[in-house]
Amino acid sequence: MTDSTHNSQTNGPLIVEGKHADNERLKAESNYLRGTITEDLKDNITGGFTADNFQLIRTHGMYQQDDRDIRNERAKQKLEPLHNVMLRARMPGGIITPTQWLAIDKFSREKTSYGSIRITTRQTFQFHGVLKPNIKLMHQTLNEYGIDSIATAGDVNRNVLCTTNPVESELHQEAYEWAKKISEHLLPKTRAYAEIWLDGEKIEGGTEEGEVEPILGKNYLPRKFKTTVVIPPQNDVDVHANDLNFVAIAEQGKLIGFNVLVGGGLAMTHGDKSTYPRKADDFGFVELAKTLDVAAAVVTTQRDWGNRVNRKNAKTKYTLDRVGVDTFKAEVEKRAGITFAESRSYEFTGRGDRIGWTEGFEGKHHLALFIENGRLLDKPNFPLKTGVAEIAKIHKGDFRMTANQNLIIAGIAAEDKAEIERIARAHGLMADNVSVQRKNSMACVAFPTCPLAMAEAERYLPGLVTDVEAILAKHGAADESIILRVTGCPNGCGRAMLAEIGLVGKGPSKYNMHLGGNIAGTRVPKMYKENLNEEDILQEIDSLVAKWVTERNEKEAFGDFVIRSGIIQEVIVSKRDFHD
Repeated sequence: MTDSTHNSQTNGPLIVEGKHADNERLKAESNYLRGTITEDLKDNITGGFTADNFQLIRTHGMYQQDDRDIRNERAKQKLEPLHNVMLRARMPGGIITPTQWLAIDKFSREKTSYGSIRITTRQTFQFHGVLKPNIKLMHQTLNEYGIDSIATAGDVNRNVLCTTNPVESELHQEAYEWAKKISEHLLPKTRAYAEIWLDGEKIEGGTEEGEVEPILGKNYLPRKFKTTVVIPPQNDVDVHANDLNFVAIAEQGKLIGFNVLVGGGLAMTHGDKSTYPRKADDFGFVELAKTLDVAAAVVTTQRDWGNRVNRKNAKTKYTLDRVGVDTFKAEVEKRAGITFAESRSYEFTGRGDRIGWTEGFEGKHHLALFIENGRLLDKPNFPLKTGVAEIAKIHKGDFRMTANQNLIIAGIAAEDKAEIERIARAHGLMADNVSVQRKNSMACVAFPTCPLAMAEAERYLPGLVTDVEAILAKHGAADESIILRVTGCPNGCGRAMLAEIGLVGKGPSKYNMHLGGNIAGTRVPKMYKENLNEEDILQEIDSLVAKWVTERNEKEAFGDFVIRSGIIQEVIVSKRDFHD
């Protein structure tokens, strides 16, 4: 197969010609993700990582950051930025035990700069503000409690998401087990993580001869790769934000296989029309026995065909659009030794978490707590973090972190409900006055820690929601809501490109406003206005809500209304429609 190979189903070359991006050199020379991280850890002159290691630590689950609120002040004092790392744990399906929770709570209190635990849109937790002397201790502490952060960032398959709390808890258990299997199957096989952080034994003679990466390859993937397992009718993992998705198909409550969706992704670059958010394509149905084969086939096809020249076009979604969906699908079938059957029928009807009490399998109960922005921190009158720790001390089930940044206390016996609710209410974890709008709003971290942030997101959202609540009440719609999401940059962590109103940071207090996503999370919104300040945003929302309330059809959702009324054009094919 040459670089210029085409066939009748191909829209472009299977392999992109040109000089590879520098990240490809970095991975090839990394000795299977080791680099010189161990040497960097011993360097006490700087609080950060140097050269290639700045990127390589991502494959170990960490991002180097600094406190941007004090960056200028430190520069005036001729000090380097206050370097630290953010760690994202690998927790397939978001399930964590009370014992594990108490361990991460203790570490966050004693060894991080911010003292918080953040539940993320990747259905796991993050530590923020871990200084260099505590990094190795952090990994060893997590390992002691059966947690790692292998491959939660970088050019690998990341934490595998799974629908969190369906009514059919037995089906959830089956799906969760598959999420774990997929995660393990697609993990890097290098022992770099164990060697560097856990003092694991080094392989005799180095890794050039002693290690292979049968699925990821020596150069790993061209770009990050995200996978989910979802149980309809809840699309709480936002399948269209991910490269590979397994939609659970059940008969009589038993899992029989998956519809496979490939090629979703939300990241883009301001001003670059070759980048865009994209929905995933439905390849068809596979039986359970072929699940791991299909997962590996999709990953290896993207590994071999993905764009290693231009990282902005390196995600799976661009590979599908370049080579053609049929071509990519045929290659997956060939590699997996299967033929996709016709997709089984399913429907997504929502994607929010069921906040409050639900009853599940075998008489157990689940309590979903709304955690605004996923940030668990003790604040005056709202000791949220302490509250979860107090629950963990008595809870006999488990916790489930959701992809919507909330926390479910799962598997509660009927006799324990009252005490757990008492603790939750006493610590501000439960309240009866949280609006539907607030529950349907979400933001990424952004300032002060994210180095990519162009505008506020997490710190902007609470006040913005209060203003939107007032607008809805003004127009007689106080009990209704709009799916509202804010990201501090166009990378997509807050999944604004699947919102009914998505705000994407453009600069300090400036955002692009996108409209037209839907309740089910199956439609990408389109840019409505560019470079709006916070006052402009409220004026636009006020005007749009007024039109929606007075002109909509019965029960018509906001995102559907703005398209039907011609306020915004529907994005059907992203490559064609998103920028037009």
